[in-house]
Amino acid sequence: MVTVAVKGSLSPRRRAIIELMQRINFGRVESLVVRDGEPVFDPPPRVIRAVKMGGDNGGRPEMRLTNFELKQEVLELFGHIERLGDGVVRCIEVKHGLPFHMEIEETVQA
Repeated sequence: MVTVAVKGSLSPRRRAIIELMQRINFGRVESLVVRDGEPVFDPPPRVIRAVKMGGDNGGRPEMRLTNFELKQEVLELFGHIERLGDGVVRCIEVKHGLPFHMEIEETVQA
């Protein structure tokens, strides 16, 4: 049996990061604090929205949905956040409301 991950099954903080990416549509989320493998919004991350002249710069139509199947990119994002545990995601690049690229700040132990 295949288990399908859906938005409604997520913690409120994970739903919040999905909704933030959907609002941005194109741009970046910077300095996202992670604690115990969960995104934290205190302090709030910095949001940089990309605006395309003559284009549709609104959020994703999925923003109005309370529940939907999660895309692979979102599942990968959460997997990296879980493995980080405690730390900072320096940047999540967002394209079409989905995470496309991320930079994680890590401390190296000598």
